[in-house]
This record gives sequence, C-alpha cells and structure tokens, in this order.
Amino acid sequence: MINVTKTFLPPQEEYQEILKRAWDNSWITNRGSLVQELEENLLSYLALNQVVLTTNGTIPLQIALKVLAKGGEVITSPFSYVATTATIVWENCKPVFVDIHPEYLTIDEIKIEEAITDKTTAILVTHVFGNPCNVEEIQRIAGKYKLKVIYDAAHCFGVTYKNESIFNYGDVSTCSFHATKLFHTGEGGAMFTSDKELQHKLFYSHNFGHNGPLAFHGVGINAKMSELQAAMGLSVLPYMGTILAERKKVVDFYNANLDFSKLKALKIRKNTHWNYSYYPVIFESEAQLLRVEKALSYNQIMPRRYFYPSLNTIDYTKGQSMPISENIASRIMCLPLYVGLSENDLERIVSLINTNLC
Repeated sequence: MINVTKTFLPPQEEYQEILKRAWDNSWITNRGSLVQELEENLLSYLALNQVVLTTNGTIPLQIALKVLAKGGEVITSPFSYVATTATIVWENCKPVFVDIHPEYLTIDEIKIEEAITDKTTAILVTHVFGNPCNVEEIQRIAGKYKLKVIYDAAHCFGVTYKNESIFNYGDVSTCSFHATKLFHTGEGGAMFTSDKELQHKLFYSHNFGHNGPLAFHGVGINAKMSELQAAMGLSVLPYMGTILAERKKVVDFYNANLDFSKLKALKIRKNTHWNYSYYPVIFESEAQLLRVEKALSYNQIMPRRYFYPSLNTIDYTKGQSMPISENIASRIMCLPLYVGLSENDLERIVSLINTNLC
C-alpha cells in the first residue's frame, strides 16, 4: 500500500544510542539534557534565537491563544486542519472566518479588515502546505488595529521567506513535529517568538506556571516535551538534507508528468524557499476528484482529501459561507509524498491520475 505519507525513521541504533543517555541519567522528562540539546540544534539549524518545545503541535496554539487572544474574536482561515479552528473554540474564543486566495490557498488578506470588530483580539492564520501568508500585509493590519498575530506554521519546518525563517513572523509562530511531518519527534511541536517577554510567558505557561520549584509566575499547563521525543528529534535532524532532497525529487516528478491541462497545482508565494511538505492538486470538479481517488484506492494508493471540509461548515463553528474555501476544499487532494517513494510507484500514480481525468 502507498499511503499519502510515511514517517521517516532514522537507523534504530542511532536513536537508541541517543536514548541511552536519558537512561544513564535516569531523566525522562522535565527539561532534560536531550530537550535542551534539541533546542540548541534547532535554533542553529533554523537560524533563530528562541524556542519552546512542546509535547504536540496543537498545544502551542492553545497556549498562544490563552496568552494573546484573551477570549475575544479571532480572525482565521476556513482552509486549514481542524486543529486551527478547534483550538480557538476550545480556548473560549470566537472564530471569525475570512475566505482564502484561490491560488495561494492562504487567507485573502484584502478581506481581513472588513471582518474586524471591536471584539477582535487576534489573527490566527495558517501558512497552508508551507506556503506563506502575505505576512507584511497581515502585520500592517494587525498594527493598525492593535491585534496580535499567531501563525499556524505546522507545515513550515525549514521554510524561509525573503531569506528569513517563516517562524520569525507574527507574535507567535507554532510548528508541529508530528510523525508525518518533515522533521518530527514522533509527537511534538514548538512555539517561536522574537519577543523576550512573550517568550518568558510562553515558557512558564507550558510548565504549570512554575518559577522554580516552589513559586509561580502565573497559570500554566503541562506541555513539556519528553526526553524520548527529543531523542527522536536529535536522530532525525541530521537527515534533513536527505529528507528535503528526496521529497524534491518526488515533487519534480509530479510537476513534470501530471496533466496540468486538467489539474491545478499550488502557487508558491514569491520570495519563498519552500520545503516540499505536501503535494496538493486541485481538480476541475469534485466528481473528477472522486473518480481519480477511486482508481487510486483500487490500486492500493491512498491519497488524502486535505483540507476537507471547509472549517466554516463544521457544526460547532456556525460560520458564514466561504465560497472559495468551500469550492477548493471539495476539489483538492494531496498525493503521496515521502522519502523512499520509488519512480516506479510515481509512474503508477501519475498514470492512474492522468488516465482518469477525462
């Protein structure tokens, strides 16, 4: 079976060698030496100054909303994974949807201002499939209305925009280190900010609010990454060059061989160094998508309708109609993309797609 993705696993002995250090220290959690080493290595790799590592990729959004949105209305995109909207609702904020750009698939920045009210406290938007939002315009709007900006950058490990890490934009950027992501720790995630005071709040918020063992800065929860997760990250990170190069080969093959007279590809924003995180294709109709999906699944090839459905249509959001997002969500599908996908497999995938586009 060819799935839409496959976890990259480093040689098991390399992971076990790193993990042995945690055993030798008898230290499995509470900011052990492996977590601290992973922090340092990630900051070096990404050319950043501050990070808070977490146990998964959703809880950074929850913490950022708790610290910055303060129960208000949050401008957001309906075209994202459900976690983006779910965290807004979970943190007792109100999601206010703004439709997306039909080519970049990120929030349409020219529609944001009309959605702002006196109850708006933050903008939480997604760099879709690692494709950056219009960060300059969003920052201009946020400054004008004194709003906080949180980026769901779950897909963005290694992405740069204008030669700067995409994690440097916004008040907080979050990332997922889930097993399906380019860089992973099995489960895990991170929060990034360039504001030292905000970094302090994020850090104590992810560790019960602790200020040392006996005092507290404020309220917090348990979002700490374990040594087991950090060991996986330390064993995966040295392979990022290989991971990116192999994924690029798959993307290049699709770009060269799919029938784009009847398909559309994602348009990457100018000045972006992309990371080949996903390969979405947009069909002419949902019926065409379903026909191709059926042919692929019959041949044990499992793409994914991602993102579907448009999040404004979920019962608990009660969102207004978002015609572009709803239309794209009904016609988009991500194709298999991972290290180890052979050219023979890619030829089968492409042949089945092109043959069933009619």
